[in-house]
Amino acid sequence: MSLHTYILFVGASLVLCLVPGPDMLFLRGRTIAQGRMAGLCAAFGINLGAYVHLLVAVTGLSALVLASATAFTALKWVGAAYLVYLGLGALRSKGSLALPLGDTVTKALRLIFWQGFLSDVLNPKVALFYIALLPQFMNAHDPSPVKHLVALGVAGNMVGIATSIIYVFLAARMTSALRRNQAISSWLTKAMGALFVGLGLKLATEKIQ
Repeated sequence: MSLHTYILFVGASLVLCLVPGPDMLFLRGRTIAQGRMAGLCAAFGINLGAYVHLLVAVTGLSALVLASATAFTALKWVGAAYLVYLGLGALRSKGSLALPLGDTVTKALRLIFWQGFLSDVLNPKVALFYIALLPQFMNAHDPSPVKHLVALGVAGNMVGIATSIIYVFLAARMTSALRRNQAISSWLTKAMGALFVGLGLKLATEKIQ
C-alpha cells in the first residue's frame, strides 16, 4: 500500500466524518443538551463501536450480514429501536438531563459512553462504510491485505475521533450559556429526545444501497 493511497483514504474518511449521520447527530444531541464531558464520552463510545465494525469487517462477518437481507433488516431494526428508546426516555424526563454533581457524574458519563458505543455498533450503515470503502483502497495482489485493512481502519477511526473531539468542543462552547438557563436546558433535552426518535424512525425506513 503506497503513501498516496493512504493519504487518499484519510482524506475520504475526513469528508465522510463531516457528513451528518446518526452518530454525529447523537454526538450533537448529547453535547448540546449536557455539555462537553457528555459529548466527549459519547465520542469515545462511538469510536470504540467503530473498532468493533472494523474487527467484524476484517474477519468478513460484515459481508455475510450485508449479503443477507434478513440479517441486515434485523440489525437495522434493533438499532432503530434503541435510538427511539433513548429518545422517548429524554422526552419523558422532567426538567433537563444536566449531568449530576459529585460521585454520580461518573455513572452518568459511563452510561453516555456505552450509549454512544451501542449507537455505533447497531448502525448498519457503519458496517456498510467499512465493507464498501476499505476495498477501494486495496490492491488485489496485496501480500498483506489484513495488515493493510487494519491500518486503514485505524487511520479512519483516528480521523473520526479527532473530528468528533473538535466538534464537541465547538458545540459545547457555543451552547454553554443556553444550558445554564433551566427552561432552555429543559427544551434542549426535549429537542434531543425528538432528534433521537427521528433518527430511529429514519434508520428503520432506510434501505441498503
